[in-house]
Amino acid sequence: MMTVTFDSLPQVVQELNAKIDNIMLLLQLAKPDVKQSDLLTIQEAASFLNLSKHTLYNKANKNELPYMKKGKRLYFSRAELMAYIKSGKISSIQEIQEQSSNYLSNK
Repeated sequence: MMTVTFDSLPQVVQELNAKIDNIMLLLQLAKPDVKQSDLLTIQEAASFLNLSKHTLYNKANKNELPYMKKGKRLYFSRAELMAYIKSGKISSIQEIQEQSSNYLSNK
């Protein structure tokens, strides 16, 4: 073990801070990205999508929405609902023009 003198104390503290920062970074990278609130109940999903529960049940019954079922309860992933919403995006005229010019420049 290393002996710490009063003169070397600032350097030792700086090294400890750097090691703690590295440990914190590794912990953040190792932590799964799934949040506890990632799964939504039918009521939370209805509120999130601004739909009624009845409409949500109908969409789930027609397999229009991604959902999970455990027993009699339905659960929805917030990320999958966001992807569902984004899949209905309609491109603006500018985006369509950019896509067509990119397509023509590549041909």
